[in-house]
Amino acid sequence: MVFTAIADTLTRSVESLTDTVSETFFEPVIRIGVTGLARSGKTVFITSLVANLLDRGRMPQLLPAADGRITAAYLQPQPNDTVPRFDYETHLGAMTSPTPHWPDSTRATSELRLSLRVRPNGLLGGLQGPRTVHLDIMDYPGEWLLDLGLLDKSYKEWSRETLDRIATRDMAMGFLSQVKGADVTGDFEEPNAKRLAEAFSGYLTAARAAGFSDCTPGRFLLPGDLAGSPVLTFAPLPPQDSAPRRSLWREMERRYEAYKSRVVKPFFNDHFARIDRQVVLVDALGAINSGPAAVEDMRRAMTDILSAFRPGRNAFLTQLLMGKRVEKILFAATKADHLHHSQHARLTAIMEALTRDARDKARFAGAETAAMAIASLRATTEVTRDHNGASLDLVQGTLLDSGKQAAFYPGDLPQDPNALLAPARQGADRWLDGDYQIMRFAPARLNLRPGEGPPHIRLDRAAQFLIGDAL
Repeated sequence: MVFTAIADTLTRSVESLTDTVSETFFEPVIRIGVTGLARSGKTVFITSLVANLLDRGRMPQLLPAADGRITAAYLQPQPNDTVPRFDYETHLGAMTSPTPHWPDSTRATSELRLSLRVRPNGLLGGLQGPRTVHLDIMDYPGEWLLDLGLLDKSYKEWSRETLDRIATRDMAMGFLSQVKGADVTGDFEEPNAKRLAEAFSGYLTAARAAGFSDCTPGRFLLPGDLAGSPVLTFAPLPPQDSAPRRSLWREMERRYEAYKSRVVKPFFNDHFARIDRQVVLVDALGAINSGPAAVEDMRRAMTDILSAFRPGRNAFLTQLLMGKRVEKILFAATKADHLHHSQHARLTAIMEALTRDARDKARFAGAETAAMAIASLRATTEVTRDHNGASLDLVQGTLLDSGKQAAFYPGDLPQDPNALLAPARQGADRWLDGDYQIMRFAPARLNLRPGEGPPHIRLDRAAQFLIGDAL
């Protein structure tokens, strides 16, 4: 195992050296990872970002586009022949059809290469012509990102943390009752392991639906071709110090370690370790709607997510000697169009507070971070109506479930984020000072003029943070 790990490290170092030299002296490549927790809108983000980089009429905050220095943008085959292509055309068609609908969500990794022809500014602009900058955009499920935190945890540690965290959750009671009745030090029998794994998987599915973020192992929710395999047939059990070799506990421990070595590590080595810049999308409004427990769970998940990164600056010698580091991380609260613009600053402040611990650690390591509220595809319009003698700011759109037009008031977010974070940290059951609701809106029918991408909120600012310096 030690020699294999050393060989893998040396192989990745040689590959990193080759890529770094090539990209430094020829055509630079920016590898952007896009992930997020459930229902955060990863597919819509990538589709709208690419569409708005191809047609830049709605990107005034992306300075190279506003200055006219991006002279062309075009899609190319992605460089990795073993990774599925992000199905941009199908997803854009879903969003812009006469009967628009949301595209299918992320269920596996995919990649897309967008190449930009950029004219240098300043003195260089008069000495050399346009250069090509490649954007390699990788889409992968957020649940898989959380799995990277398992690499530093033993089965005993993971079991203890998981069982403690879910002990008071109603949707976990069925699984916990099975754990209580299991003979964890008795002889291993496959049917018992299967029942426990299925019960734990059922809990994870219910927890995600209830708005909880930390639902690891992520492949239990998106098993793919691993469904039913031993590597996905384990569950947390009460920690044991001296369980017999052929016991249920020992076999669960073995399968957990196999999951880390055969599922999590290959994902890290093949995809994640090569990322330069990272977008983490968060459905903060959905967590707030779900209650204090979901908000606290999301805050912890944001901190755990950062532990999976190697933040820092990608200086040339650093890349040669230590491999790639994630030099920019954007935490974006999606679905800002579900709120009137007068509340966007409050949503941004909440997002900054939720990710404070994670962003502080990243900045200490040398990475640049940002938090903002965005809408990748604007699905609503804003209206103001009189209500009991006062003006009420609403958002209006087509309801996803009924197809009817409706104006909606989601409630006032607090000016001080601690009004949400404090009760969340204290384990409150519900909000005492507010009633927050969200509606599910369908995408609006679009009438795009030539040169315009889909309407959005602050997608241009997100792009400026992620790639503006490299263009």
